[in-house]
This record gives sequence, C-alpha cells and structure tokens, in this order.
Amino acid sequence: MVDHRLETRESAPPCSRIAAIEVGSNSVRLVVAEVLPSGGYRVLDEERENTRLASALITTGRLDPAATSATLIVLRNFLSIATGLGATQIRAIGTSALRDAEDGRAFCDRVRRELKLSIDVISSEEEGRLAFLSVARAFDISGRQVAVADIGGGSTEIVLSSSGLVDQIYATKLGAVLVAEQYGATSRCSEKQLAKMRDFIDRRLKKEVGKPPFEPDMLFGTGGTFTALASIMMAQQGQAGQPMWGFRVTRAQIRHLVADLAQMSLEKRRKVTGLNPNRADIIVSGLAIIERIMRHMHVNVVQVHTRGVRDGLLLTMVQQTPPRAADECRAAVEEFAKNCGVDLSFARQVARIAGTLWEQLAAPLALKLEDRELIEVAALVANVGYLINFESHHKHSYHLILNSELPGFERRQLQVLANVARYHRGAPPKQKHDHFRELSNEDQHRVTALAAILRLALALDRTHQQHVGEVCARVNDGTVRITVQAHGDAEVDLWAAQRKVELFEKVFERKVVFSARNAEARRIAKRRSRVHRSSRPRTSRTGHTTGSAPRTATRRTLPR
Repeated sequence: MVDHRLETRESAPPCSRIAAIEVGSNSVRLVVAEVLPSGGYRVLDEERENTRLASALITTGRLDPAATSATLIVLRNFLSIATGLGATQIRAIGTSALRDAEDGRAFCDRVRRELKLSIDVISSEEEGRLAFLSVARAFDISGRQVAVADIGGGSTEIVLSSSGLVDQIYATKLGAVLVAEQYGATSRCSEKQLAKMRDFIDRRLKKEVGKPPFEPDMLFGTGGTFTALASIMMAQQGQAGQPMWGFRVTRAQIRHLVADLAQMSLEKRRKVTGLNPNRADIIVSGLAIIERIMRHMHVNVVQVHTRGVRDGLLLTMVQQTPPRAADECRAAVEEFAKNCGVDLSFARQVARIAGTLWEQLAAPLALKLEDRELIEVAALVANVGYLINFESHHKHSYHLILNSELPGFERRQLQVLANVARYHRGAPPKQKHDHFRELSNEDQHRVTALAAILRLALALDRTHQQHVGEVCARVNDGTVRITVQAHGDAEVDLWAAQRKVELFEKVFERKVVFSARNAEARRIAKRRSRVHRSSRPRTSRTGHTTGSAPRTATRRTLPR
C-alpha cells in the first residue's frame, strides 16, 4: 500500500501532482491539483462528502461512531482517487472536531494504522492562516485593512489583516453545527430562539474577539456557509449558474434572509433554490454567525471567496522550496520590515549593537552564540507593529511576525522572534501570557534574554541619530560595564539605555553601568599627544639633549 504520510518541509520531494484533504466537523473534502511552473496550480478533481463528524460532540464530547465509520470509508475512497490521478504528495489536515473530541487522537491513530495516512490536526490559528493565504492570493488586499472569516461546523476563525499582512487571528467556538444544535435552529425556530442565538454569538465575539484594533473596510468569507449564501442570493437575483467568486452581499440582505429561513420547516428549507439540502439544518446558524460578525466588526459588505483552507494548504505545498542562502533570508527580513514601515537605517543600527552585545556577553552570561543572528533579526522586525498603530505596536509585531512565513525560519524560531518583539518594550514576559507560557522552558529563557539585551540596544539609538559607534561589554564582579564610543552627543542615548536596564538586571542578576568615550575628543587628544611627544626634548645616549628645537651654537674663544 502507498504510504500517504505527511512529508516534512525538508524532505518533501518535488512533484507535479499534489492532493489536499480536509477532515472537518461537517464534511470531508479532497482537492487534487497539478503544480504549474508559474508557482500556482490547476485543479484536476474535487470531491466532498458530508459525514457530520462532530454531530455528537456537543452532548458527548466524543465523535459520533457512525460518523467515524463513514469518514473512514470516505478517506479510503479519496486516497484511491488521489493515487489514481498520480498525486505523489498527499497531505491531510483535521480541524475543530478532531481538535476538541476526547477521542480525536484515537481516530487519527486508527486512520494511520488502517490507511497509512497521517492527519495533521492543526490549531485554530493555523486554520485561519491557511484561509487568509487563500484570500490573499485571490484578491488584491495590499494597502487595505480587511477581515477574513472562515466558518466551519465546529469553529470560526477571524483574521484581521493590514496591507496584506496578518495582524490578528481570533479562534472562536462559533461553529455552524454546534450553534444550530445548541439553539434548536436545525428546523423552524421562533423569534425568541433566534434572539437567544444572536445574543450567544454576540457574547462569544465580545469574549473571544473583543474590540478590534481597527475597523476593516471589507470582510472576506470562506467556507460552505459563505458559498451557500452566495448561491441562494444569486438564485434569487436570477444569476444562478454564474461564478460565485467575489460575490458581494450586504448585512441587511443577510439579516432578512436569516429571518425568512428561520420561519421555514426543515423540509421547506431543503427546497430553497440554491441551497444544498444537506446544509439546510445548519444554514440559519451559519448565516447568523456571518451577520453578527459583520455587526461586531462594523462591516456592511461581505465578499465571498469560493476557496479557503484547502487552497491555502495546496499553496503551502506548492511553495515548498530548498532552503535559501543566509543573505537571501536577511534580504527577505528587511523587505518585510520595510513593507511594514520600519525605518531600516535605525533598525540596522540597533541590529548591529544588539549583535555585538550578544557576542561579547555570550560566554560570561552562558548565552548561545548562534542566537546572535536571531537577536539581529529581532532588532530588524521589532517595530513592524507600527503598521497597525503606535500605542500597542509591540503586540501587533508579535502577530505580524508569527504569521509572516519569513523564509529560512522554522515555526519554533518564528515563535521566539515574535515573543522577543512582543517584549521589546512594556511589560516583561509573564507566565499568564498564553503565547509565552506555550513556549518550552528553554525558549522562555531565550526570549527573556534576547528581549533584555534588545531593549538596551534599542535605547542606545534612542535619538535615531546613530551617535553610538563601537560597543564594548565586559562582566566584572557582578557588574556588566558597557562602554560606547560616541560620535557626537550620545548623552540622551545613554540616559535612555540606563532606563531600560531593569529586565536585564533581573534576568542576569548583574548591575549594568554605562560609560562613553567621545570619538572626536579621543582623536583630538591623540593628535595633541603626538605633537607634544614630537616637541619634547629627547636625551641621546651620550647624554646630549636632542630634539626638533633649534640649538644655539657656542663659539669657542681662543686666547690671544
């Protein structure tokens, strides 16, 4: 039997045909594609089967036994289709049902054992990121502030993006299946039921999303609920059969549609033109989620995207490339920083200082010398959050970096970088912060050490005038003495650096003392010293005084 286990980024062989399988709460989907030389792909075949894997999850906390058996059969069939079409790389992902179910891991083990297929159960954040990749590829979102919502059976992911970069990913438990079953929306529901369901969605959004950092000018929607919405509206407008991609619907239209569908029996809903009968029982809850998201985000129009998570997965498979050279990776980092509005001249100065401090302190403070590159990159991207706003830019930097897919950096390294940027200012790292607590103990220590030194480096160019030249750091008797060679007046930079020593002194348990040598003063002193030495009388070996000063000749008077 063909081994369909997931290939890693490093070992994935080049291939011309690939396949992506998504095991969702409501359905299982397959896409088989041919990779194009342009870097895109051409769809060869698509298949979808509703298995309702999460149908019993809300009551039992486990996967429905009948649904797991049906899903296993579907996966076997999909593998046969993909193999028959010549797919040499097949990747499968699982979403909220397999994330949340008590027996989700057991099901994945069974699939691996019986079908030789490894299902990668991805996080909500990764699910949102894949949906965003698909939208960013399909629409021009450069220079815009937009939101992307991916509604599934068991969860909804909302992504906020500014200028084509991910700022925030919110994971919610607002799945169309779960909400429909919890509030009796699978059949006819009263106004009271509808009001309770809307109130529940609003409370979830308030708790799990909160107040967004900006109001997006457009909401893009991915997932079956959005394509069902487009199909129904287009049928009502006499556009049935036309492409749904990019179709726009207003919030008012959605609210009216929800009210109409809620009054219908399940049997009548199944006959609605444009609606897949298999989605009739969850369409009201799904549309209600869309409408309340638009209300929460203050967005009046949603644009439907017919692709989504599977497309994002295929794109990541297509984009797998050999590791880049170090200079190419650094260039990509600087390009990312530049696109976020970072002052590269300042960032390079800080990177130079941070790298020098790290190298000089590595041995005495037991730091990893190879992390010098990491702190230099952190210095370059620490302020990318300015793209969103100034006040909380360190928090936005975290999300932008984490979702940047910078070439040459593994996911673990991006997590470290994102956390260092998060703590380059403001509060120190704390265990109550989820993104910090999720790191290993080793990486928590790395983040804290990197952030502590980066804070000093940033402060040493507080004026953005690059007054600090060479930096020399030495550790003596519990004190770290940092001496800088100043070009001009570095007094403000040293003042700022002294104010940023708290985290460093706490982490390394050593006092920090700054001092400066003025480069111009040293040059003048050296020049004066040379002149002074050259004019000073020198004594010859015979005891006579020699030097550059003119000697007075003594005339001997002979006796007459």
